[in-house]
Amino acid sequence: MATPRLSAGPRPSATDSAQEVRFCRATDGVRLAYETHGSGPPLVVVSCWLSHLQHDWQSPVWRHFLDQLGDLATVIRYDERGFGMSDWNVDDFSIEARLGDLEAILAATGFERFALLGMSGGSAVAMAYAAAHPRQVSRLILYGTVCGIPVEWSPDDLAEEETYRSMIRVGWAREDPEFRRVFTRRFIPDATEEQMRWFDDLQRMSTSAANAANSRIARQQIDIDDDLPQITAPTIVLQAIGDRSTTFDNAVRVSARIAGARLIPLESRNHILLADEPAWGVFINEVSTFLEPDRRPFSPRTPELEMTEPLSTREVDVLRLAAEGKTNEQIATELTLSVRTVERHLSNIYAKLGLGGRAARAAAVAAHLRGQLA
Repeated sequence: MATPRLSAGPRPSATDSAQEVRFCRATDGVRLAYETHGSGPPLVVVSCWLSHLQHDWQSPVWRHFLDQLGDLATVIRYDERGFGMSDWNVDDFSIEARLGDLEAILAATGFERFALLGMSGGSAVAMAYAAAHPRQVSRLILYGTVCGIPVEWSPDDLAEEETYRSMIRVGWAREDPEFRRVFTRRFIPDATEEQMRWFDDLQRMSTSAANAANSRIARQQIDIDDDLPQITAPTIVLQAIGDRSTTFDNAVRVSARIAGARLIPLESRNHILLADEPAWGVFINEVSTFLEPDRRPFSPRTPELEMTEPLSTREVDVLRLAAEGKTNEQIATELTLSVRTVERHLSNIYAKLGLGGRAARAAAVAAHLRGQLA
C-alpha cells in the first residue's frame, strides 16, 4: 500500500531541508524510512507511532522537538513499520519485529554508541534495546513511557477500549476528523485549535485504519518487564503528571525497575509537550544536562568563565552532585543538608560564575564537566 501524497505546505526551511531521509530493509523485507539532522553526539529517537518524517517538519506540535533536539545532538529518527514514509503493507507489529527494525536502522547508520530517547509507544522498544545491547547505549531517556507489562482489562475498561478500536476502524480514514478528534484531545488537551487540526490530519496521513488498530492491539500485549532490571545505562524518566495517554503510574513503575533511574515529573496534561508551556522548558533543560557528558567531546572549547571568587568546598560538592544528575533533594540527603541550603549554595555558585536564568544550572554543570572551574 502506498503512502498518501503530501499536500502543498510551507516552503522548506533551512532545518528541514538539511535532514537526510534514507531507507533500509528490516529482516522481513519491510522498508524503513529514517533521517538525520542536527549536530553533536548521536541521539536515536524511538518515537511514538504517529509520525511522518516530512510532515512533522511543518508541525506546530512537533517542530520544537526537532529543532531543539537538533541543537543538542545529531538526531536519528524514523517512521515505524506501517507508518509515515515506511512501508504500510505490514502484518507484524510485535515488539520483536519493532526491535529488529531499530537494529536494522542502527546498522545502516553505522553508529556504534549513542543515547536513546524512547517516546510514548517507542519507549518499549528503547528499553528492550537498552537491555539487549548495553554496550551500545550511553544514556537512556524515556518520555511518556509505557510500563512494559501487558494490559489487563476489567469488563468496563475492555468495553471502553473496544469503543476506541471501533472509532479507529470506522473514522480513521474519513475526511471529517470527528472520530480522530477524540484521540487528539487525549494526546494534547491544552492545544490550540490549529494544533488540534494538525494532529487530526497527522493521524490520517501517518497510517491506515487497519494499521492503527492492529499496532494499538500489539502494543497493549507487550511484556518486557523482566528486561528492565537488565538496563545498565544511566536513565531519566520524564512524565507529564496529567497525561491520560500514558499515566504517571507507568513512569513510577519503570523508574523503580531500572537501577538508578531518576523520575522527573512535568507539570502538564499533554502527552506531547507544547512549545509554549513551562514543562517543555523543563524537559529540554533536563535532557540537555543529562546529555552533557556525551556532548563534551563534540563541543568547542568555550571561553573560561570569570569567577568573582573561588567556589567553596561545599559549593564544589553541590555542583559535583548536580553534574551527576541528582536533584536538589538527593543532593541534600547525600550531604546532610536542607533543600533550602542546597538552593542557597546553587544561587551562590551562579552568582560567582555570572550566570542567571533557567539555563544557569546547565551552564554551571557544563563548566564543571569541562574542567573550567578547576
